[in-house]
Amino acid sequence: MIIQAIALLDDLDKELNTYAMRVKEWYGWHFPEMAKIINDNVAYARVILKIGFRSNASNTDLSEVLPEEIEGAIKAAAEISMGTDITDEDLDNIRALAEQVVEFTEYRSQLSGYLSTRMQAIAPNLTALVGDLVGARLIAHAGSLIKLAKSPASTIQILGAEKALFRALKTKHDTPKYGLIYHASLVGQATGKNKGKIARMLATKAALGLRVDSLSEWGVEGEGTGVEPTDEEKAAMSNMNRIKIERRLRSLEGKPLGPRGVNPNGVAIGPNGQSQPGKWSLNEARKYNPDADGISADAPAAAAAEDEDVSMADAKPSKLIQEVEDEDSDEDSSEDDETAKAAAKAAKAAKKADKAAKKAAKAAEKEKKEKRKSAGDADGSKKKRKRDDDEEKSEKKDKKKKHRKSE
Repeated sequence: MIIQAIALLDDLDKELNTYAMRVKEWYGWHFPEMAKIINDNVAYARVILKIGFRSNASNTDLSEVLPEEIEGAIKAAAEISMGTDITDEDLDNIRALAEQVVEFTEYRSQLSGYLSTRMQAIAPNLTALVGDLVGARLIAHAGSLIKLAKSPASTIQILGAEKALFRALKTKHDTPKYGLIYHASLVGQATGKNKGKIARMLATKAALGLRVDSLSEWGVEGEGTGVEPTDEEKAAMSNMNRIKIERRLRSLEGKPLGPRGVNPNGVAIGPNGQSQPGKWSLNEARKYNPDADGISADAPAAAAAEDEDVSMADAKPSKLIQEVEDEDSDEDSSEDDETAKAAAKAAKAAKKADKAAKKAAKAAEKEKKEKRKSAGDADGSKKKRKRDDDEEKSEKKDKKKKHRKSE
């Protein structure tokens, strides 16, 4: 049942996309502006069923389908639309196709609910780890739940990437790190460098959960003595494994870890592997204490006032002493600043002298190189002249020999 349901769900997605695209193209000849305003395919089809011709848009109530802002935009665009007019027969065919889109969407949502309930009943541990859609695709790819449970974790990890695996083995490249399990939520939460590690760990825990799902007998059939466990009890192992994987992921990415046995986000795990928020509690607010204004923590109000008066009386002579000390300190600091500036200037002058010396040395080296080159060129020209003279002499000798032989 799960294999047929997930296959039908994929087929419905393809057909819905094709039908919705055809509806937009067909009705776009009459009302092209509506496709830019409404992005949702189902809402687009329902608006077509409501208004029909674009001239009826101003008199039609679209509050059941669209929010107020989009409804106002549709009505304003219908008055200045650049689309062509269509006949009643054209509108009937467009409405029939829009009805198909709405019906297929409703049936798809019903089928998705059926698939999730069946996955929760047949493979609760696998559903808690990877979700109902990914789990159903894994079962469909393997052929059955028992065949998938007999597979090792390494096979579950790359299930769905067989072409890439054999291509890598043939060309001696790196093998793929994940297949269908890549679409699980835990792998999606990881960054690029940690996806392979989380996929391997998730495949290991999924292999354990699959064996529990396929080989365990929930209750005792026919005897009436066994008690059927709840959904939470069935998926308890996978829920704990999911928490471990989340802790491992947070440690790999350098995030703070929560206490053991609890979701790192501080929320509980539901029966479907979904996080449930804790109970809402009202904390009592702190009361305002007006007696604490301007008073130190240890002294009472009267004593604080007397201490303030005494300190104000004794503050004048201490100010004079402080001012003199400040002047001395200012003089010392100014002298220190002047010495520091002089040292900085001397260091700059030394750096400039070093740079000038380096430049002079470089210029001298360049001059030496140029002299060597010029001397080498002169020697080369002399050698060339000697070679030319020798060649001319040898040619003359050859001519004389030939002439003597001919005589």
